[in-house]
Amino acid sequence: MKIALVQINPVIGDFSYNSRKILDACHEAVEKDCGLVVFPELALSGYPPHDLLERPAFLDGHDQALLQLCSELPNIDVLIGCIEQRSPKSSGKKLYNSAFLIRNASIIHRVRKQLLPTYDVFDEKRWFEPGITPGVIECKGLRFGVTVCEDIWHSEIGEYGFDPVEALFAAAEDVDCLINISASPFQRDKESVRHRLFQTICVRHHVPLLYVNQVGGQDSLLFDGRSMLMNQEGEIKAKSFGFAEDLLIVDSENWSGSLHEPVEEDGLAAVHDALVMGIRDYVGKCGFRSVVLGLSGGIDSALTAALAVKALGAGNVFGVALPSPYSSDDSMEDAKALAGNLGCGFEVIPISDLFASFQDALRPLFAASPSSPSDLTEQNLQARIRGNLLMALSNKFGHLLLSTGNKSEMAVGYCTLYGDMNGGLAVISDVPKQLVYDLSRFINKEKEIIPLRTITKAPTAELKPDQCDQDDLPDYEILDQILELHLEEHLGLKAITDRGFEKELVKDILRRVRLNEYKRKQAPMGLRVTSKAFGYGRRVPNVQNFHD
Repeated sequence: MKIALVQINPVIGDFSYNSRKILDACHEAVEKDCGLVVFPELALSGYPPHDLLERPAFLDGHDQALLQLCSELPNIDVLIGCIEQRSPKSSGKKLYNSAFLIRNASIIHRVRKQLLPTYDVFDEKRWFEPGITPGVIECKGLRFGVTVCEDIWHSEIGEYGFDPVEALFAAAEDVDCLINISASPFQRDKESVRHRLFQTICVRHHVPLLYVNQVGGQDSLLFDGRSMLMNQEGEIKAKSFGFAEDLLIVDSENWSGSLHEPVEEDGLAAVHDALVMGIRDYVGKCGFRSVVLGLSGGIDSALTAALAVKALGAGNVFGVALPSPYSSDDSMEDAKALAGNLGCGFEVIPISDLFASFQDALRPLFAASPSSPSDLTEQNLQARIRGNLLMALSNKFGHLLLSTGNKSEMAVGYCTLYGDMNGGLAVISDVPKQLVYDLSRFINKEKEIIPLRTITKAPTAELKPDQCDQDDLPDYEILDQILELHLEEHLGLKAITDRGFEKELVKDILRRVRLNEYKRKQAPMGLRVTSKAFGYGRRVPNVQNFHD
């Protein structure tokens, strides 16, 4: 039997749009003589729907769309992730996260997700009741053990006292293949973890595995697709594209298929493609067509612009240079050269006169200040003038404003509220500074797009004479290591210092992270590419006094 593995890019809550994608894929699978077509977790609603699951109208809309979908499906078995409403008389949560097998316009089998993740960006126990029995479906003489996303991750997560895969094989006889339908978000280096996990399961139980994953950007989450067939020896025999919709056909006779992309672990290309997809989907799904951003001549804005042009096309990206009295000629030359290399729109709006006007207006009051005549206040004024001008362009022309701050700066508060933090999407807010440099070199691997001087010069905000980031921050190579240990590995002062870092430096960095939580709470949404991004998956109080 031929089996179609379909990774779609749904829009959360757009049931008619998602249904059309599902129907189109089913018809294509029929044309290619498939007997079974498999879709990702919660494919009809899109994942994650969050608190839309608390709205009766949303649940009713889902169920009506499901009935309509069943009536229109061609003659093929369909395994698809759906919301399942429980009996109103049932105790516990009102919903299951389920996989439905649909045949001849009817739902003939339901498999309910058993492990409900509640960590980082996941909060499924808030809405769903766990299933309690293993799921086995039959199709064309084959028996498939069905799991939903987290059910296959027991051994890797390590916080569950129950393993649905082991329970399935203990309870069921003659399982020919394991199926996992997922909405598993991308993060750096996760693909190698998946491969290792899947290989262990396939070899232990001597069965092939069909893995079908959602693709696309949903708010800050980026889903990479990369659906696959792994055989009983733990070898990948078929694989879908990453970061793009795809239909992959596998043959159950010898468990084989096509490799739409090479089998390789995550690298810079995966992070690049994830960010490009995230921009494209966030902009498009929110109803925008174009973006605007400030081009300072620095590496962060250059990387953001290059990613935006790749995602949206040069004609839909507008860069604006906003030189102040402290902007160097080199920076303005680099900003113009970048725009020329990218082919995007480019304008220059000097802010020196506006800055002088603000200073004149404030001078009588500032004269009474005991601080120096010029301090951080004046630096922030320049950032806020730029932020206002960029927001004006966003409002007037309907562009989405992209903010350009990186994760390292966001972590320690090296950014200005209502200034460079203005925007609707923070593209690289989960990209540490060292990774910013790596991605910039990756973009330049075939030809120079980001000017070389932008990559090689010392980073600077250019908000005062001869300013350099390292006037206020440690070298980014050191800063990023400490931040990763603290933010992603959750280590405190002593544990990080024990790794060989100077105690007072670590103490100062952790202090900055703690004190600047309030800024990050007001930042635009960012795209998640690491294991712990600022935003929904990191819930730290603004007001707290824990110092480790």
